[in-house]
Amino acid sequence: MTPAPSIVVIGGGPRGTGVIERIAANAVELYGDRPLDLHVVDPHPAGGGRIWRPDQSPLLWMNSMAEDVTMFTDETVELAGPVVAGPALDAWAEDVRAGRITPDADPAVLAEIHGLAGADFPTRRLQSAYLRWTYERALAALPPGITVHEHRTTALAVTGPRGGRQRVRLQDRPEPLLADLVVLTVGHLDAEQDPEQQGLADFARRHALVHLPPDFTADSDLDALRPGEPVIVRGFGLAFVDLMVLLTEGRGGRHENGEYLPSGREPVLYVGSRRGVPYHAKIGYPWTGERPPLPQHLGPAWTEQLLSRTGPLDFRRDIWPAVAKELGHAHYHRLFTAHPERTALAHEVFAEKYAAADPGSPELAGLIAEAVPDPADRLDLDALDRPLDGVRHDSPEAFQEALRAHVTADLARRHDPEHSEDLAVFLGLLSAYAQLIRLGDIGSWWHGFFSYLASGPPGPRLHQLLALSRAGVVRFLGADLTVETDEEQGLFRARSATVPGARTEARALVEARLPDPSLRHTASPLLRALRDGGAAITDDGLLAVDPADGRVLDDEGRPHPRRLALGPFTTARAGGAFTRPRTGGPAFRQNDAAARAALTFLRDLSCRGLLAS
Repeated sequence: MTPAPSIVVIGGGPRGTGVIERIAANAVELYGDRPLDLHVVDPHPAGGGRIWRPDQSPLLWMNSMAEDVTMFTDETVELAGPVVAGPALDAWAEDVRAGRITPDADPAVLAEIHGLAGADFPTRRLQSAYLRWTYERALAALPPGITVHEHRTTALAVTGPRGGRQRVRLQDRPEPLLADLVVLTVGHLDAEQDPEQQGLADFARRHALVHLPPDFTADSDLDALRPGEPVIVRGFGLAFVDLMVLLTEGRGGRHENGEYLPSGREPVLYVGSRRGVPYHAKIGYPWTGERPPLPQHLGPAWTEQLLSRTGPLDFRRDIWPAVAKELGHAHYHRLFTAHPERTALAHEVFAEKYAAADPGSPELAGLIAEAVPDPADRLDLDALDRPLDGVRHDSPEAFQEALRAHVTADLARRHDPEHSEDLAVFLGLLSAYAQLIRLGDIGSWWHGFFSYLASGPPGPRLHQLLALSRAGVVRFLGADLTVETDEEQGLFRARSATVPGARTEARALVEARLPDPSLRHTASPLLRALRDGGAAITDDGLLAVDPADGRVLDDEGRPHPRRLALGPFTTARAGGAFTRPRTGGPAFRQNDAAARAALTFLRDLSCRGLLAS
């Protein structure tokens, strides 16, 4: 008897769930009622996976408002498959309250759901319930011929010939899963320590110090950080925010009326980074009025023109000037249409000249200076990216006051609709990201810049940071942070260019960031096996995939017919945030293309009777 075709999805988190939702959406058209075995492999519950598993501290929030999170497509998404509408997180919560949906969640999470408003920042365990429900809805939408098998274990390797069935070796199973096609959606994984981190770890062991390498903060051994002792923290992004919360409120401290009341169990966090400032706060007001037409300078024609070039692309030379012009277009369109009193030229005249000027040219700079009298109303991306460049302070105390003022000003601006051009730039960033994904691997700088401007912490978290700073629990170190080791004294030492001559010594060092997604240092045996088995790896260590459908490429650039991959470890990474409704989420487009490619391949295989044993 001919076996049913089989597909194995490795990784049951949001990306794997999204692919399965797209398989369900496209199955009737592309696969019909044929039998198919669908295997889902993940050691954590499918839906949320590891990062969004339900057993997390209720102190850990999502980084998005409930109304800005959806797992479902809409008419703004460019996709070949059908749009299947579904509720955004806030609408889902309303359905739960109305009794139309009964999620599988514990009473504490149900209580959170019943108190959730659209502008709230939900807990991660609440989002886990939404993701699990999304996963279960996708399974229920599969045709009857598709049978689902869940495997709560870890995939160790995928082997097999290009022209035959693949074998997926599992951690706790003697026999491999046989797959006609494999989709890797493994998300964020642990990494082996690179030479720098290994050297720091060895130093810490020799001197009985604490060194916490890059990790998902919820999984770090924070008990090793002692109350009252200084801790050098390298990293000022979202991982730092989680660390800050777990070491303060998580140890019994309280925020009351804008002040922090310590428990006495907190360490003292000395934080710095390359920029030396936290990510920009989430924008705290809704969009109103006319939207900037996007994309304007980064449309599909621009993308195709770049892809037609021979030779590698240089981001700063070939891509960034057009990105900067696109973001400027969004900024000035909003300024002229919503705040014309701050401009000195007719919008039509400005728009025509802006479109004609070359990116980064003196003509463009002169036009902006003429049309926007106040420099504070002009878009300065370099200043936004590196606000402490060239800034020096005479003492650490002076810098504490200055950075508190910087954060306070950022919070005020990001919650003031009089500066709604910032929200227009945010929309421009989303549009640009969708186009740039089509180019494949363009280096890591752009992804960091995008996260810094568009994916910062909720405003309340920065208010808490200010309170912790005033209480002396958090101390700011500055930009271009360097960490040294002192063998004689057995200490870590941190320095920053922002406060020349100042140094901070500590017996604990925390790297507050997720591990690098590079396959060069991955701790995943699955990804190591792909790397060592001939898959193409970019200069940044990412798995090279076909941007059209996510097929894994080999060293000769050939797409593997039976292996697809999507996620942060690939050149098809689509940002770390969830998709906002009605923003044409590129992850949805990728999921749809991969699902359609998989179903078409399996259908053709079945029709030709080529299911190999």
